[in-house]
Amino acid sequence: MTFANRVKIIKANLEEPDEHEKKVSQAILDLELNSDLKASLRELYITSVKEIEVGDKKAYVIFVPVPQLKAFQKIQAHLIRELEKKFNGTHVVFVAQRRILPKPTRKANKLKQKRPRSRTLMSVHSCILDDLVYPAEIVGKRTRIRLDGSRLFKIHLDRNQQTIIEHKTGTFAAVYKKLTGKEVSFEFPEAYL
Repeated sequence: MTFANRVKIIKANLEEPDEHEKKVSQAILDLELNSDLKASLRELYITSVKEIEVGDKKAYVIFVPVPQLKAFQKIQAHLIRELEKKFNGTHVVFVAQRRILPKPTRKANKLKQKRPRSRTLMSVHSCILDDLVYPAEIVGKRTRIRLDGSRLFKIHLDRNQQTIIEHKTGTFAAVYKKLTGKEVSFEFPEAYL
């Protein structure tokens, strides 16, 4: 593995990247060297990659550091288009690498600082959902509790972005289920007046 390839993926605890991470890292490095994204990609790196089965296809979930998420989102449409071309139509999504801290207990909370709201389970799951559907905006959320007690989250997306992301909603649902364990469905409702 070359040193330049190593620069595009920086893992926690300096672990060795696996084959998917090496492949995605090399693809991002190639884009940085050859395309018009050179200036934008120079300072950016990824932290890990997960391959997820979506029916008969695969999807890559690329985790990026939270401080760099805005920079990735500026070039996300172009970057995803180029990466999907390189990986023969495999869907690619970017998600920030967030951390969930455990709920504080009375015993363990003697001298520690308070848990920030951004590290709670609900906040992290909500942010993952926002990252997944990024070019589109979430305009509404509904929770449907079935008779057997299971929950289905219905996410209403902005109708203006329907043509761009409608073909990926199955991928978004599968990725969200794999990352959080929650079942979700995406809809594009009519605007209410």
